[in-house]
Amino acid sequence: MENVSLWWLAYPLLGAVVSVIAGMFGVGGGLVLVPILYMLFSAQHFPHEHIMHIALGTTMMSMIVTVAVSMNVHRKLGNVDWTIAKVMAVGLALGSVTGSTIASHLPTKPLTLIFSGIVILAAVNMISNFKPAPTRQLPRAHWQLVVSFFFGIVAALTAATGGFIVTPYLAWHNVPMKRAIGTTSAIGVPVAIGGALSYFISGWSTTNLPPLTYGYVHLPALVGIVCCSSLGASWGARLVSRWDGDRVKRIFGGYLLIIALKMLHSVLAA
Repeated sequence: MENVSLWWLAYPLLGAVVSVIAGMFGVGGGLVLVPILYMLFSAQHFPHEHIMHIALGTTMMSMIVTVAVSMNVHRKLGNVDWTIAKVMAVGLALGSVTGSTIASHLPTKPLTLIFSGIVILAAVNMISNFKPAPTRQLPRAHWQLVVSFFFGIVAALTAATGGFIVTPYLAWHNVPMKRAIGTTSAIGVPVAIGGALSYFISGWSTTNLPPLTYGYVHLPALVGIVCCSSLGASWGARLVSRWDGDRVKRIFGGYLLIIALKMLHSVLAA
């Protein structure tokens, strides 16, 4: 019981760190949270065939609270473009449900490889800080809907709310960076809800899950992460409004790259 309690203490600390990142970048924090939960669950000897699914499901459920707090702060700061958010939220939510359903039927190894590959691409994009042509504008609403549907699938496969792909997409179309981050946080709320419910339902009849795991959601990790998420997300959203966004983005991209490469090495060496 003592060892279990020590593991449980790690979850609130993890939630605080991830929620700051969520507030800063308008993301759900899944790209950071999933690899660390994967390592924590592995260290606790959770059934190997379910580790990645539980990490994804728990992360997506926790992101409902984290992204909602981040969105509310960005809304107050005037950083949300609701015209863009309303269109893309529909496509992302539908894509999130689709992606979560796909992920629930994939074995751990290919699912981990997919996750690592997507994170590496996102990290390289952040580090390179690619600048779009000044005249580039967002496509019409129906094309935004189509694009956001595929973004939603990718988001569900990584237990993210799509911020790591939506924010660069908006910035590539010359939406100001702070407004892109704020809009992404608003889009992330329905994505998190759709993805979380899909992981919860798809894992409900699964056997050989760890204690206190319902569907693909590990309750101690969820409670620990969520209990520290509100303050961190609020602080992170306000902090990024004062910092140099390009520099912070490169630092975050470098961290993601290290985490993804470590995770990739672990699964290939297994």
